Amino acid sequence: MHLTYDVIVVGSGFSAIAVTCNLIEQLPASAKVAVVGDDPGFGRGTAYRTELYLHRLNVPAGRMSLLPHQPDDFVDWLKSHGRRLQAGDFASRSDYGLYVRDTLARLLRKRDGRCRVDFIKAKAAGCVERYSTTLAFHLGNGDEIAGKNVVLCLGVGNASLPVAPDDVPPSLRSRIIENPWRLSWRRRVAPSDAVCILGSGLTMIDQVLALRAHGHSGKIDVLSRRGLAPLGHAWNPPVPLPIDVERLPDTISGILKTLRGKSRTVADWRAVMDGLRPATQALWQRLSSKERARFLRHALPWWNIHRHRVAPDVFDRFEKLVSDGTVRFHAGFLKSLGAEEGRLAANYRVRSTREIAEVRADWLVNCTGMERAGISHSPLLKEMSRFELIVPDPLGLGIQVDAASEVIASSRLSPARLFAVGALTAGQFWEITAVPDIRVQAKAVVEEIVQEASSRLLEQQI
Repeated sequence: MHLTYDVIVVGSGFSAIAVTCNLIEQLPASAKVAVVGDDPGFGRGTAYRTELYLHRLNVPAGRMSLLPHQPDDFVDWLKSHGRRLQAGDFASRSDYGLYVRDTLARLLRKRDGRCRVDFIKAKAAGCVERYSTTLAFHLGNGDEIAGKNVVLCLGVGNASLPVAPDDVPPSLRSRIIENPWRLSWRRRVAPSDAVCILGSGLTMIDQVLALRAHGHSGKIDVLSRRGLAPLGHAWNPPVPLPIDVERLPDTISGILKTLRGKSRTVADWRAVMDGLRPATQALWQRLSSKERARFLRHALPWWNIHRHRVAPDVFDRFEKLVSDGTVRFHAGFLKSLGAEEGRLAANYRVRSTREIAEVRADWLVNCTGMERAGISHSPLLKEMSRFELIVPDPLGLGIQVDAASEVIASSRLSPARLFAVGALTAGQFWEITAVPDIRVQAKAVVEEIVQEASSRLLEQQI
């Protein structure tokens, strides 16, 4: 079967939902849209399917509306569902997933004057330039669809363990949790079992609190390269300190020196980070490729713990577990996994030394986070790269796009207009994985598509 659409949205996560909602709002009734993805929790993804109330958003509710031109929409939804939260509070991720689902459903219930939207539960397995004005996709179910405009909304998966599977003792492989979001594993953990978590970011905090909520009372060792953990939002957030990006130095070292100096002039360093927040994309785009690479090598871990903070009450809970010795941090590089007296033994080189240390545990949980967006993890993107329809970002941050999120091809041009939204565009925008950024990008991409379609229609009429 072959169908042609005005827009094809490839993906089934939050970025795809945001683009689809904007298409429904802006396209005329005559337009046809296909949304292609095989995730059964369409639009919610891993982050928003969790049911634990302690798994919170790390952005206040007042900045989490799906549609940027309706800033109070999420807060109003919370109130209508009996949640006693204000704009500055941190809602549960489960509630946000339900809100996203409800927003899409509300727009789809609008029968008059809206475009046609077909949700195709299949994976886009390949593409072909078969037609003069469209790009065609082969689907995993055997069908083929073609689109005049294509928006790639492909996210990223869990990063793999930093050791080869064959290097893990077979008898202990069932005790290694490669994807902690497959929640059934926690039911197998005895209350007193020792747990070793690889990675010390937001996922680690999520899993520590989930273990405690499920009755776990044993020790938890956390191993990461630098032993750094996310910091918390303030109970009373400071007023952001405005940052003039144009007056910042052009080097990472100079920028860090300037920001540290500004932090000494305010009562709370968060004022500096929050003041920088609206200008982060502009700052990234001013950096040379050399300075971007230097940031990724040296400054990224410190950026993450200060920038991607956790809700204040969640942070307080976690800090108590650290202060009483339940959670212990180790900074070093994992070298090998072995078996010692029936338990897992994680051998690591202690940071800044040649010393080899060991952590023994009953369970090893991979919380090294999400892999960087790129071409290698997606068969579709690899094929599009072979056809020269997309070009990888030189730093491994997705694919190359311009300031309007339109994909930059190499020597050949796609017959369709090709855009990307979300993590795939990190090379151009850097800060483009959080809802406040993605929703603005999604709206801008749809406006670009609609504007050109309107211009084309006007030309035909003339």
